[in-house]
Order: sequence, then structure tokens, then C-alpha cells
Amino acid sequence: MPRSLRLGKAGRNILESVIYRSLGASRSQIIIGPSFGVDNSIVRLSGGRVLAATTDPLSYIPSLGPEASAWLSVHLLASDLTTSGFSPEYGLFDFNLPPTLNDLNFGKYWRSFHRECKRLGLSIIGGHTGRYAGIDYTIVGGGVVMATGPDDRYVTSSMARDGDDIILTKGAAIETTAVLTRTFPQSVRKALGARLFDKAWNYLDKVSTVEDALTASSVGVRQSGVTAMHDATEGGVIAGMIELTSASNLGLIVDLEEIQISDETQMLCELFGIDPMVSLSEGSLIIASRPAKSGKILATLSSRGIPSQIVGRLTSKFRGCKGSTSKGKRSLRYPSVDPYWKAYSRAIARGWS
Repeated sequence: MPRSLRLGKAGRNILESVIYRSLGASRSQIIIGPSFGVDNSIVRLSGGRVLAATTDPLSYIPSLGPEASAWLSVHLLASDLTTSGFSPEYGLFDFNLPPTLNDLNFGKYWRSFHRECKRLGLSIIGGHTGRYAGIDYTIVGGGVVMATGPDDRYVTSSMARDGDDIILTKGAAIETTAVLTRTFPQSVRKALGARLFDKAWNYLDKVSTVEDALTASSVGVRQSGVTAMHDATEGGVIAGMIELTSASNLGLIVDLEEIQISDETQMLCELFGIDPMVSLSEGSLIIASRPAKSGKILATLSSRGIPSQIVGRLTSKFRGCKGSTSKGKRSLRYPSVDPYWKAYSRAIARGWS
């Protein structure tokens, strides 16, 4: 029997051996193109301006419902785009809907999608909508979000520098906590108790780094503050940090005990058999900053109610990626697979609700 194919994002090997080798026509205006660990492409425009663009799947998760699924889809895209330091401006969205998704529920989805785009200042300039046999939940399409800005104001995850501090917002396994709590509320409530369950239930509002990124970059970018940003998605905060260091051709030393894991997240991850350090953590922003500006960035984030802490620093590539605890140091490996997917499937098979 053939080995099961990997679920979730494609691994680095296929990206580098297949995708990145065949990228269509080349153009001199492309400053930053497809690369491992890079959230946005950057294209040079005229008049000292650039275009930042990103793409991601669109989701409809039945257990979340149409309105929350739409909110999540908008913010997953906008979170990537705002790691450039720019606010989202334009969007193109392609919906390939399951035949079982009726007009009533898609209407609820779309109105919520519109409201959140409008709130973020994101104009919908085109797209495609249809129903097709063979399409199932939870991925129902894809989107592209773009913004323009001055060519001296953007950052990418490839622009971090040796000696930069690493700031992490919120903590680990934010999206894991949000989605599993909403998908299996009875099982999670029984394990966590009412108080922690209520906290975990409200994590959906944290599954965005839009405000985190725009707040941090408002202090300044490049030499004046933030040098790079990357949101933690599949593979969690550990994958996100390694992706940023890889994109910037650097190494890393991170104090693993400084990475915040809430009581509700810890208990939920124990219930599902998940390591919170390497599981879905959209909502956690990894920021590389010049050390002289880190204090101001932390204070500005705190003023907006966004918890954050310095968890490490960037080093020479030749020192590799290391994690430290009170017991010593160890090498950090890029997660081969996010444990979320297996835990989700196992809970479904067990009939959890």
C-alpha cells in the first residue's frame, strides 16, 4: 500500500526541488519572489514605490460556522500581508464551493467576509465563485491580497540581521487552541473545566497578527526598529522561527522557557497529544528587531493590549538553530509534520464532539 501523502503545506524539499525551479517568465521588477519562509512577494513600481502581495487558502470550517470561518479566512491572508509593514489594500478571491454549501450559508459567509475586509480597508477588486463536484470542506478556494507603499518602508522575513532580538507575541499554539476548542467543545470542556474552557473558546479573536504587525512596524523598520516579521502557522512557533532564520540566512538561539504557553493551551494540547511548540499558531507573530529598539516595540505592543516578550536572538548561520532551557542547549529541528492534523483526524475517528 502506498505511503500516505503529507497533509497541509508542502514540505521544503518539494518547494525547492520542483516549485522554485519553474517560476514562469523572469522580470527585473521582482525584488522578492517565492522563497522558503517568505510571506510576501515584493515588486518594484515606479516613483519609488513597491507592491507587496501574498496568497493563501480560503476556509469554511463547519464547526466554526460561516461568519467565523469568513473572519478567519480574511485574517489569515491579511496577517501574511501585514508582515510587510503595509496595511492590506486590494484583494482577489476564488471560491470553489462544495455542492452541499447552500446559498443561505454562503450569503452569511460572504457578508461577514465583506464586513471584515471593509474594516481592514481591504477593497475586493475581483475573483471567481462557483460550485464543483469533488470539492469538500474545509478549503473552499484561495485569495490574493496586495498593498503598495514606499520602497524604504517594507520588510520581509529575509531582512533580519545578526544580533537582532526575537520578539514573540501572544505565545504558542494559538490557532490550535482556537480551532480544536470550537470543533470539539464538549470534549474540551470536560477536560479543561468551565473556567479554562471559556478562555480557550475566546482564542478565535487572537488568531490574527494584523494588529501585532502594524503596531510593531509603527515604531520603525529596518535600522529604525523592525527588520523582519513572520507569522507562525503550520509547525508552530518553532517552525516559524526556523523559517525566518532560513529566509535571512542566519542562525538562532531561543530560550524555550520564555515562550508563553497558557494553562488552557497546555491542557488542551495534553488532551490531544500535541506538542504546543510545533503546532498551528496563527496569531503568534515573530519579530526581529534591532536591540536598541526592542524596548520601544515591546512597550508599544503592550499599549495596544498585545502581550509580547523577547525570546531569543539571531546569530551567524554557522551557529545553527539552538534552543536553551535550564537543562542546557539543544539543536532545533524543523518539524517534519504539524501534529495538529493527526490529532484532529484522531478525534473525529473517536467520535469526539
